[in-house]
Amino acid sequence: MNIINSSIKVNLFTEGQEKKNFVGRPYYLSYDTARILICDAWKAQVHGIPSGAFLLAFYMGESGIREAVLLRAIKQTSLPTDNDMISSMVEYYKDNMEISGRAGSGKQSQLDEFTRYEFSFSGLECRVLGVFYENNEGIIEFGADLENFYSANNYNVYKATSDVLEYIVNQRDDNSVVGKRSEFKIGKVRYSSTQRQQANELKTAVYIDSKDLLGKRTALFGMTRTGKSNTVKKIIEATHSISSGAKNIDSQSLIGSFDNEGYPHKSVGQIIFDINGEYANANKQDQGTAVFELFSNDVVRYSTIEKGDEFRVMRVNFFTEIVTGFDLIRSYFNNNNISSDYLSNFLAVELGDTDETLNDPYGSAATRLKRNQAAYLCCLHRAQFSPHMNFKVTFKGHKSINDKALSGIKSGPQGHITVSLEEACTWFEWVWNNYNTDEFFTDYKKNKNKDWADSDLQSLLVMLTKNKSPQNRIEVSGWKKLNVKELRDLHTNKTIESFEKEIPLLLSEGKIVIVDLSQGAPIVQATFSERICKEVFKVAMNNFIHNKLNNFIQFYFEEAHNLFPKKDDKDLSLIYNRIAKEGAKLNLGMIYATQEVSSISSNILKNTQNWFIAHLNNSDETKELEKYYDFKDFTSSLTRFSAGGDKGFVRMKTYTNPFVVPVQIDKFLADKAII
Repeated sequence: MNIINSSIKVNLFTEGQEKKNFVGRPYYLSYDTARILICDAWKAQVHGIPSGAFLLAFYMGESGIREAVLLRAIKQTSLPTDNDMISSMVEYYKDNMEISGRAGSGKQSQLDEFTRYEFSFSGLECRVLGVFYENNEGIIEFGADLENFYSANNYNVYKATSDVLEYIVNQRDDNSVVGKRSEFKIGKVRYSSTQRQQANELKTAVYIDSKDLLGKRTALFGMTRTGKSNTVKKIIEATHSISSGAKNIDSQSLIGSFDNEGYPHKSVGQIIFDINGEYANANKQDQGTAVFELFSNDVVRYSTIEKGDEFRVMRVNFFTEIVTGFDLIRSYFNNNNISSDYLSNFLAVELGDTDETLNDPYGSAATRLKRNQAAYLCCLHRAQFSPHMNFKVTFKGHKSINDKALSGIKSGPQGHITVSLEEACTWFEWVWNNYNTDEFFTDYKKNKNKDWADSDLQSLLVMLTKNKSPQNRIEVSGWKKLNVKELRDLHTNKTIESFEKEIPLLLSEGKIVIVDLSQGAPIVQATFSERICKEVFKVAMNNFIHNKLNNFIQFYFEEAHNLFPKKDDKDLSLIYNRIAKEGAKLNLGMIYATQEVSSISSNILKNTQNWFIAHLNNSDETKELEKYYDFKDFTSSLTRFSAGGDKGFVRMKTYTNPFVVPVQIDKFLADKAII
């Protein structure tokens, strides 16, 4: 990664007004717009003025005032004399007279020198981005608006180049300039797709501060094959380098999350939800070195399928992690909008410990919970979920039930039994089939004025037996609803530590976790991503509540439209919305990439601080983008794209930079020697 070790040294008011960079004089100036008179000779002198170019309008009037209005070239505008010039040109065309050439070009023309000179002038409209000014201490500061402006004739306009341009594009809101060790080079200034004249200029480096990314929301938008993934990899690379400089201080007395050099106090965890498998696996795009290979000592890879010892399997043993497995089942049905009255009752069952069961593990509430958990596991067994060998369940029945349901079964103290899943199925099926007729159940209800089976157990027995009631025998799909490949693919019969508990620990240690979702069904991708995010968020919130310093954790979402809530989804409780709105205080950052701005929930977009915009192919997307910052200046150029040379050409707005900068992003690992 490119790290600069010294600040940019530039005298803006001297170097910015070099004669060779003069481009014209303004004839109109307001708080937000400037119109400049330029000519062909001046444009040629500065190697052209592409749309988006940064210009400086220096105040030349009253002595003692040192300020330069920062402008961005937007488009050509008309001059008051244009109608006369057009009339003259038309007359020359009609007479078939040559009017080609520009002032000072040396080419032969039938026009006289004065006429050619007049024809060479045109108007340029610019956006006012702010002003550089010298304060009372002689320090140059930048303001993102104009406090005042003078008559347009008091200004000369120059094109920003070389060190002056680098000073401008790396401007920060706090008026600091690049130079801290925690900053990294992301690319170089690029104004246009065409590079004929820009090729003759020195390349101007663009840097990003670590504080722009860590704990912030970052968006990458653009069509496929425009360089989004390359940009993500550069950010991962830079974040890893920043993390390596952390001193890992763990003290409640620390103020803030960064030290004086801009490094975080703790190592930064990164988690990549890899929809296409390009980060977790080697591919040709990486020229032989993928993210997982480059940072092999710090990378832990997970997969939804068995892929050898190099990957940890991201599945749950539904029989040993009952609550987690049941939550995955709930997510599956909710995400697929599958519902019915008996299914809703089943999904509402409580299978986890409560305060009552924890405080009294041998009480009636704990007894009912164990029995309900056993009935739930029987549903899984019927749905062909495989437990590990010799798996048995233990729960409390009653001697009279045990003797009738399982002839010869040995009951333990107070009717406890330990049986196989098949035997347990037989037991529960007998209970439901005889629930309204057997004297044990009828006497229990008569004596205690309540059912022996609580509402949760009854919902589970409907699912297990496929009968909505023991009396009417109304058959339903029951456990067959669970017998689907998408759910069975979430289960493993191996006894492993839950990935939900393991991943937050790895991230707290500053590891890079890559979750390979490329071979998972969409529902699997959505379910695992959501659950991991919820667990990391829960751990971070718990630390926050107990006044513990969270390390920074960065979430990366490729193909984010597959995971994030849709634009019209207003549910702010969704985990991605919560990370976007509350993640900053928890040191949780979010980097998401997708093809469409309009596909992302407005709640996430409104909380996004960093933007990297590549090629967009329709006006619907650019109109959505125009709502944010000063991207309106670039919307027309974003729809123009050359597949041969525009990959990685983005318009970038970062948290501490007050305006959008057009950048050519460096290629990932183009220079391995600087890593």
